[in-house]
Amino acid sequence: MRLLSTGVCLAVCAAAAMAQPHHWSIEEANSWYARQPWPLGANFIPSVAASPIEMWQPETFNSGMIERELGMAQSVGMNSVRVFLNYLVWQRDPAGYQKRIGAFLRIADRHQIRTMFVLFDSCWDPFPELGPQRPPLPGIHNSRWGQSPGMKALYDDKHVNDLMDYVHDVIFAFAKDKRVLAWDLWNEPDNTNQGSYGTSEAADKVQRVTALMPRVFEFARASMPDQPLTCGLWQGDWSSPEKLTPLEKIQIENSDVISFHNYGKPEEFEKRLGWLQVYHRPILLTEYMARPVGSTLQAILPLAKKAKVGAFNWGLVAGKTQTYLPWDSWQHPYTDRQPDVWFHDLFRANGQPYSKDEVEFLKSIAPPPLR
Repeated sequence: MRLLSTGVCLAVCAAAAMAQPHHWSIEEANSWYARQPWPLGANFIPSVAASPIEMWQPETFNSGMIERELGMAQSVGMNSVRVFLNYLVWQRDPAGYQKRIGAFLRIADRHQIRTMFVLFDSCWDPFPELGPQRPPLPGIHNSRWGQSPGMKALYDDKHVNDLMDYVHDVIFAFAKDKRVLAWDLWNEPDNTNQGSYGTSEAADKVQRVTALMPRVFEFARASMPDQPLTCGLWQGDWSSPEKLTPLEKIQIENSDVISFHNYGKPEEFEKRLGWLQVYHRPILLTEYMARPVGSTLQAILPLAKKAKVGAFNWGLVAGKTQTYLPWDSWQHPYTDRQPDVWFHDLFRANGQPYSKDEVEFLKSIAPPPLR
């Protein structure tokens, strides 16, 4: 057998090293982002679903409604959506779940929309269950949204390998799919839901999630995705490394692109953006828009576009999540009145915009279509 020359051998070794799972460098992350149109979109769940379980279960997966409502997103210039997956639905039928994810991506692609998928979520009901979902509680914001994986799986050591299999299985299936924009591994991982389900949460939930998070990144990265990994910050002081919690350090140090949430006024957005720009990575604002407190499309999007920060407002079409109601509806349900101003969401269920000024503004600021 003819021996490889030293130069060829070095080239082969370098190529093999490049193929290994690795945290994207700053240069790789920025090179990827430079090839993308400015990400403009919304957090999406069809209006007929009150939770990701209801969205993704085969009995209630509604491709017709998804088609209709992603058409609304396209009509105002959106090119991206952020969509929550669910571990329990995958666990029951991994192959069927992959098919429904593929069906969703085909619909989104028809509307020139790419998808950021969220794998885990620490928000709302700690004890989600499969099967027919209970109707929304009247007058309450996000009253039936459930966590993923939920407390039972999170605290059962027998589930840990399944959780990692879920991460690998889902990402590996779509790791080279150009219709997928990015992978958001865990939504608000340290959220303990003090305004809603706080008394039902485990006292050491944050510690449990902190211990799991490096493995989640490890298994996600082992799937060799062409898309970046991220895990967004949402509260606290990120102004210097010593002020970060152990979990926030893991999130920042392992994310290929930085992401964060901000429902505050424009000055709060700019302050937090400044804290994150020191990492010199692309930045995505994966949740914003709380109209009554000053986080609006018109206030935030010009700042985000100027800074080249992708932006996903909460909510496309008002429906069973009832997120047009404010967070304090948990303490004061809107059973006998409507809010003076919608909190989230852009469209009414009949397809009419909540605000014509908002949708005209979106059209004016949106980037050109993907193709």
